[in-house]
Amino acid sequence: MKRIVLLFGSLILLVNSCTPEEPVVPINPSAPTLISPANDETCLDGTSINDSQSNVDFRWSSAANALSYELVVTNLLTQSSQTYPATSNQTTVALTKAEPYSWSVKSIGEVGSIPSLSTQWKFYLAGDAVINYAPFPSELISPRSGANVTPDINKLIELNWNALDVDDDLTQFEVYLDKSDATTLIKTLEFQTEEVSIEVEVENNTTYFWKIIAIDTNQNNSSSGVYSFRTN
Repeated sequence: MKRIVLLFGSLILLVNSCTPEEPVVPINPSAPTLISPANDETCLDGTSINDSQSNVDFRWSSAANALSYELVVTNLLTQSSQTYPATSNQTTVALTKAEPYSWSVKSIGEVGSIPSLSTQWKFYLAGDAVINYAPFPSELISPRSGANVTPDINKLIELNWNALDVDDDLTQFEVYLDKSDATTLIKTLEFQTEEVSIEVEVENNTTYFWKIIAIDTNQNNSSSGVYSFRTN
């Protein structure tokens, strides 16, 4: 009788040891909050290195469950981006003077977790003896690149964008729209507001390319870059 009890107990132990453990789910890091350079800062000086470059100090809040970070800095004139790894919530980067930039930070957690991305801020890095700056490249709001758009009954759609100029001397926008490379000027608008919306006529079932050139009173200008969309 005693032997039977021991055998039964061993069977229970064997069954329990084969029960699969619950997988450990990694905790995703939170998104960092940007601190400096401030958003839309007009003439950030940085620390001059030479005639063409300055060091810029980037700072953001520490993110919960983050083990490291990636700072992404984009030159808004050339649309080229560089990624800089960081182990703390600040780092310094050498950038070209007298040009506009955007920046954001990605927090990275343990293996298997999903990184979190901050908002994106913009600033203009000051140059030596620069009296007037070109406008920030306009931000194309809609249609977003790759979007499908349905024209209204009159075959009209809306183009929406916003613009910012550190010197507050924007004077006009040039609107380019065509079916190949956005090199066809279709309209020139006098600057009235930083948020702009206009209607343009299009054809159905066609792919279009568009961009905006922002121009200030000193004829400094900047291009938004080209977006494409397709009409239904």
